[in-house]
Amino acid sequence: MLKALQVFTFYRKKVIFNVQVRIYVWGDTLLIMGIDPGIAILGYGLVEYKGNSFKVIDYGAVTTEAGTPMSLRLSIIHRQLTELLEQHKPEAFAIEELFFNKNIKTALTVGHARGVAVVAAANLGVPIYEYTPLQVKQAIVGYGRAEKKQMQQMVKLLLNLKEVPKPDDVADALAVAICHGNSSNFSHLFKL
Repeated sequence: MLKALQVFTFYRKKVIFNVQVRIYVWGDTLLIMGIDPGIAILGYGLVEYKGNSFKVIDYGAVTTEAGTPMSLRLSIIHRQLTELLEQHKPEAFAIEELFFNKNIKTALTVGHARGVAVVAAANLGVPIYEYTPLQVKQAIVGYGRAEKKQMQQMVKLLLNLKEVPKPDDVADALAVAICHGNSSNFSHLFKL
């Protein structure tokens, strides 16, 4: 559990507001759920971060079938993610920012799934953090433009797994969780 709580006061345009920030203390255990959002496959990964090492708790994917109405697909994602959150009770929820590609329709449907995932965590009071794909690659491989295969191999290595988690969305979700662990002392910068 996180023991240290720091309060920062910000002054912006003559408005004073306080922000409570959890500070990771060396040796504390932090349970992180990482999410790679998607409508057909939403990858999730739960890792325990302690000291400078990671331990896998659980990982997998929430899947929905093509042809199923969008509202039902979103409901399935919300229900299954809520069950996972209630079961594991993570202390941080890290999600990958939406990468805007050329296909606007795909970006919108992934955005819906991402929104449902964020709402599931918010409803349970889990602090939410977001990271760009570039930040995740930088945290895992040390290079923001790393190839997907490089990142997957590093996830396998960092988590001491026998093989790369499949599907790719699951490995990406674990990478997001590792990224948050590596950024936990600066997590207030990534809070959603």
